[in-house]
Amino acid sequence: MKKYVVISATALVFLTSCGNSTKEGNADLNDKKAELEKLKGDKDKIDTKISSLETVIAKLDTSAAGPQKTKLVSVQSIAATDFTHYIELQGRVDAENVSFITPRGGPGQVKALYVRQGQMVKKGQLLLKLDDAVMQQNLVASRQGLESIKTQLSFAKDIYNRQKNLWDQSIGTEVQLITAKNNVATLQNQLHASEENVKAVQLQSNTALVYSDVNGVADMVTVKLGEIFGGTGSGVIKIVSNNLLKVVSNIPENYLGKVSTGTDVVVFLPDLKKTIDTKVSFVGASIDIINRGFVVEAKLLSDASLKPNQIALLKIKDYTSPGAIAIPLNTLQNDENGKFVLVASTENDKMVARKRSVNIGLLSGDLLEIKSGLKVGDALITEGFTGLYDGQILTTK
Repeated sequence: MKKYVVISATALVFLTSCGNSTKEGNADLNDKKAELEKLKGDKDKIDTKISSLETVIAKLDTSAAGPQKTKLVSVQSIAATDFTHYIELQGRVDAENVSFITPRGGPGQVKALYVRQGQMVKKGQLLLKLDDAVMQQNLVASRQGLESIKTQLSFAKDIYNRQKNLWDQSIGTEVQLITAKNNVATLQNQLHASEENVKAVQLQSNTALVYSDVNGVADMVTVKLGEIFGGTGSGVIKIVSNNLLKVVSNIPENYLGKVSTGTDVVVFLPDLKKTIDTKVSFVGASIDIINRGFVVEAKLLSDASLKPNQIALLKIKDYTSPGAIAIPLNTLQNDENGKFVLVASTENDKMVARKRSVNIGLLSGDLLEIKSGLKVGDALITEGFTGLYDGQILTTK
């Protein structure tokens, strides 16, 4: 039977070739190419059929000369394992506390700069001083006005006391006493207003001194002496606190129901070759209309080696199956009936290959979850399975 098929295939190729040779020399090149592809396809089908028939004959023809050949393979006993699947994403390290310094009193010209880029600063530390010449003049004038009112009030009190002494001796008029008393009250009110004005001018003058409002690193200092600081397009002072860091990423919306606060996350920092286990601390409440994803954040412990905007690779756990069966991905095969693997089975004191159809689950790294078709204890063929057929005798390494 095998010889008949081979002869038929050879005859088919030969007859077709003869038919081609009879075509006229001016036949269109594209037609010839199309015909060649068809012949190649026919040949592949014939080769497949031959291989299939050889396999069937090898199983059925017990009178074939010589013993059946054995195949050397490696096997792995299947055991239950905890299978975990992760969503793998790229993100970045970010700081919880980032402060962009601005002057309280509005833009001004920089007269002194006390910070440089990369410098550690503390909350309340003086960073720069703006031009406060006009404010200092106003402060001097306010203080002078305050001293003048104090002098007038002292004189008015003295007049009132004298007038009262005369009144007590029945000298003078009541109008004079009341007038002296009102002068004192008026000047006291003026004194209070002047004191408040001095405080206000002093506070305004203090706004020329710009302080840090957080502890951290001066991550960006683009301010220069003589420039205007605090206005649109002016220089920037950015303070970043490395005490509170987080990793931020964007997840496609189809994972919305699989990630929540508290979900386990494995963060890998490729530049540092460092792996950190943490949990999701924040899940965005909306989907970005452009990239169709949502934001997730995971807090990181304080670490001097971590820098904001550093690249981070995230593995977010979205599925776990305890006691599952997982196999190496490369052992999975496909045929016209679907997906299958080959296992080693002991039959009649011989080890033979057996084909097992399987239903697969998720893929994690190079491990594939098997939903059905295999059981604990099966001997999975992991090496040497190429070219094996169901029932072939095996020997193990």
